[in-house]
Amino acid sequence: MLKHIQIRKAKQEDAKALAGLLFLAMEDIIYHFIGVEKEEEAIRFLHHFTQRKNNQYSFENCYVAEVEEEIVAAINIYDGAKLKGLRFPIENYIDQHYKSNYILENETEAGEYYIDSIAVRADLRGSGVGTKLLKHTINIYSSKNRQTIGLLVECTNPDAKRLYLKLGFIVVGTKILAGKKLEHLMREEVKT
Repeated sequence: MLKHIQIRKAKQEDAKALAGLLFLAMEDIIYHFIGVEKEEEAIRFLHHFTQRKNNQYSFENCYVAEVEEEIVAAINIYDGAKLKGLRFPIENYIDQHYKSNYILENETEAGEYYIDSIAVRADLRGSGVGTKLLKHTINIYSSKNRQTIGLLVECTNPDAKRLYLKLGFIVVGTKILAGKKLEHLMREEVKT
């Protein structure tokens, strides 16, 4: 377990680091969207959006974890009710710049703050950074603001699912995203 993990809201100047980290969590999905299986191109695509406002992947919707002032993890979360508006610039950009036959299913909806992605630098996986970042997010959105949090987890990732269940998420169904069947989990703070 690492000591001195700092968690903060992402800033615009974090965009490049965010793009690289979000790619780790969404590689297959980004390849599906842009129709190109090249890491450099996928990260460039993500960087285009992480540095801009008012879209799904914007720095505005991210928190980062730092160790020794270096960004080592990121989480992307936004209001599910705003998905259509946040996704519009992405769909428009894909249509203008890629020859892709992508299908963008609605992975979230009104009534939940959606954790789109959480990623930890490969060499620090298992160190507790991701768990601390997730707990921080739960504290802000669920515990303090009484928001329901949702996320999708791959059926082939039992370790992640186990962590989410331990942190109070429950399985509420399944969703399809980029042709993959994923489990939909939610965490709702009991309102008193």
